[in-house]
Amino acid sequence: MEIGTAFAEGRLTAYLTGELDQHEARRAMESMDELLEEYLPRDLVVDLSGLRFMDSSGIALLIRLSRRLRETGGRMWIENPAQQPKRVIDTAGIDRLIPVSVRKL
Repeated sequence: MEIGTAFAEGRLTAYLTGELDQHEARRAMESMDELLEEYLPRDLVVDLSGLRFMDSSGIALLIRLSRRLRETGGRMWIENPAQQPKRVIDTAGIDRLIPVSVRKL
């Protein structure tokens, strides 16, 4: 899995691509911790359009990120989840905790 980023006006967008399983989730959390420390964003957008696979470890990552942003007074949301990650998010009910935005094509 890879993480691309964009930062503007207090908003950090993290573009997750590839597969997010237990092994990759640990590495992703370390990388995201570093990015949050570096940019100190007010808002975090996690774009999942390039993520082909996500399991429950990905859910844990998203919840941890959301809690961290809330603790610092920030906001987080998920954008454009690909089909398989969207099913995992819907099944887990994550959209009740973290806003999910789907781009209409």
